[in-house]
Amino acid sequence: MSELPAYLWALTLFGILAVAATVCIVLFRGAMNAGLGTRTAVLLTTGTAVVIGGWYAVSAAIGAGGGYRAQLGRQVPWMPIAVVGFALLLLALSRIRIVRRALAAPGMRGRLVLPHAFRAVEGAVFVIAMFIGLLPALFAIPAGFGDIAVGIAAPFVARKLARGSGRLAARRFNILGIADLVTALTLGALTGFQLIDISPSAQAISDLPLVLVPTAAVPLLLVLHIISLSARPHLPHASVPVAEPDEAHRSLSLTKRTGR
Repeated sequence: MSELPAYLWALTLFGILAVAATVCIVLFRGAMNAGLGTRTAVLLTTGTAVVIGGWYAVSAAIGAGGGYRAQLGRQVPWMPIAVVGFALLLLALSRIRIVRRALAAPGMRGRLVLPHAFRAVEGAVFVIAMFIGLLPALFAIPAGFGDIAVGIAAPFVARKLARGSGRLAARRFNILGIADLVTALTLGALTGFQLIDISPSAQAISDLPLVLVPTAAVPLLLVLHIISLSARPHLPHASVPVAEPDEAHRSLSLTKRTGR
């Protein structure tokens, strides 16, 4: 287990828990705005908390037991399996009818950006861990500063979407956010599995609490990006054109009066 200072433990746990809590709050608001009712909204939020919290606990147990410290060719690489498996599970759950309705509610495009704001915390953790010699710069600089940039941008993009603009900015935000996560996962794998011999080693990524970032928080954030990109913008209901029926009635009345 990595010897991370207590304050980095606190920052890491705060960041990943804040992401999960914000997702639950966003889904609750979406369910209410979709007209699903308070009972359904509470059930949806509770179920989301159970799924995310349950995986957080399982992944923490695996990390505590050293299960993510695998060497390619000798042991099963559980970390990439965990990342892909959790992401696929979340994507599958997002297709449930109630979840789809909550995600399609008015204002959800902006709210789905909000959990990304806490990526700035995780990015800061990576950078600090690099400066104290616990993470290699090859991983920490792009992953850390990338997360910080995305986290800082998130509230501004969310505000633009809430005002009814910023669709292009949101698209760019999601694309760059996905690129940042993929880059971090790739560099984490290269340094964590020691495919690149570098000092200091990236062993801390495979230990608690940092291991919860790639195995728990990253899949959740990645799925949020995918859902945001695939979501159709909510447009105000168009008024039903009533001029044509009125014109037809007027034409019929005129025809009766003229006897034509």
